[in-house]
Amino acid sequence: MTQTSKLSINRQLVPLLCSGALLGLSYTVPYLNSIVILLLIPFAVCTWLSKTPFMTGFLFGLSWFGVGISWVHVSIADYGGVPLLVSLLMMLVLCAYLALYPALFAWLVSRSRKTKLPDITTLLLIPLFWLFTEWCRSWVLTGFPWLGLGYTQYNTMLNVTFSLVGETGLAALLMFVAFLPVYFYTQIKSGVTNTKCRLPATSLLLCLPLLYPLGLFVSFDDAKQSSTEPPETINIALVQGNIPQNLRWLPEEDERTINKYIELTDALWQNDLIVWPEAAIPKLEYFAQSELFTLNDMATNTQTALITGIVNYDIRTAQIHNNLIVLGPQNDSGKLGEYYYGNKNRFAKHHLLPIGEFIPMEQWLRGLAPIFDLPMSSFTRGEYIQPNLLANNLHLLPAICFEIVFPRQIRANITAQTDMIITVSNDAWFGDSAGPIQHMHIAQVRAKEFGLPVVRATNNGITGIINALGEIEVQLPQFTTATLEHELTLTQYATPYRIYGNSVFIVYLLSAVLGSLVWIFIRQHLAQNMQS
Repeated sequence: MTQTSKLSINRQLVPLLCSGALLGLSYTVPYLNSIVILLLIPFAVCTWLSKTPFMTGFLFGLSWFGVGISWVHVSIADYGGVPLLVSLLMMLVLCAYLALYPALFAWLVSRSRKTKLPDITTLLLIPLFWLFTEWCRSWVLTGFPWLGLGYTQYNTMLNVTFSLVGETGLAALLMFVAFLPVYFYTQIKSGVTNTKCRLPATSLLLCLPLLYPLGLFVSFDDAKQSSTEPPETINIALVQGNIPQNLRWLPEEDERTINKYIELTDALWQNDLIVWPEAAIPKLEYFAQSELFTLNDMATNTQTALITGIVNYDIRTAQIHNNLIVLGPQNDSGKLGEYYYGNKNRFAKHHLLPIGEFIPMEQWLRGLAPIFDLPMSSFTRGEYIQPNLLANNLHLLPAICFEIVFPRQIRANITAQTDMIITVSNDAWFGDSAGPIQHMHIAQVRAKEFGLPVVRATNNGITGIINALGEIEVQLPQFTTATLEHELTLTQYATPYRIYGNSVFIVYLLSAVLGSLVWIFIRQHLAQNMQS
């Protein structure tokens, strides 16, 4: 390799790695999210021109995820029980795995350019390539779709697009726009001067966000919310126990933890709904019957529904579930206090967190290191579609911790009666890092996508209530023992994404690709006729 070629590679590599690292910071660092398209341009340049596109995408992804999910190392280092070198190696393996997806995207773009397809068609295929690789990331090995590009725009002007095409759709549009200047530059440099004829096809995608003023949000008008009646309001209370992670599963701490939550709840029984975090009750459900029936009686007497996270082991099936259960009044059938062990008004977590809740290749990994033998790391997956929880006549769509990052699962469980999304979590694993902040932003995006309020209760933050516009109405500070009470208006919107998902968007993209091919065919045909 000559000195000149080495210098050229370095000139490409440094901007590529720096832009990836800054992109990883843009999810939580103010102002960086407003220049995300600029941060993507070095990746677009290298992908379009590189002779080794897979490596280009891999290195970009390595720096992007290496910075963006560095908070995962907190849980591995503090609670994994492995040496620092091993924990760093595990982080490298995780980031390298996630980097395979932008690498696949870059390879698809390069492969398309090497075929006989015109560059304009490759350009229009870019959003589809990105949607495909992100779809793969959301389900392979149970899926880890954290750090989608669209989440960077949770508080920018582009956040209106969430309700139209969702986070993944916005991410695809961001990537498309990043490739536009690269495409036009290479066209002009290669001597193509009639780029104006390509503008109609490319501008179609750019005009998509302009549909917002035409009625992006449509009020959801049904029996519960008519145009002549004001929307219903409910009083919600959230409890943040702030239990240290190293004490959560110690048997000698069980009673102290339960009593702490009961004491914090004593002044909240006048609310319509009280929510405790994920696994707030540290005992298995069967062994917590005394406390549960006491709480159930209190909830029934005050006509307040209490939702709590709890773990249940079914001795008949040898299955263990991460559950949400409802205590106190549940539906309008006239019966109050319907809780009993094994009742159906519960939710079992479907998307389990690798290592934390299940061990991949358990027969080989279990016992190798403390991180592969954490308490409660053998959960059974609940069903993908489950009934909404009924609590004090409210229909609540649950998502436990990691599940809030899966929009297709949320959408599949929305019904005509769904009043809000309720998500509980324990982010104590990640300390004072970017993880909990990113988690809250993801919840905001879900509210925006589906036009539903999101209620989020956590062990040590960020606990808060998000309205149907994706705005945080109230929240508790992190790392505090506190409660929150708030009157929430049950406004909701029938967003296009809630109704259609990405199906209309994908059809639109395919139509744009087909339109470009037809346009090029017609031009070539006309040119041939003129020559003849």
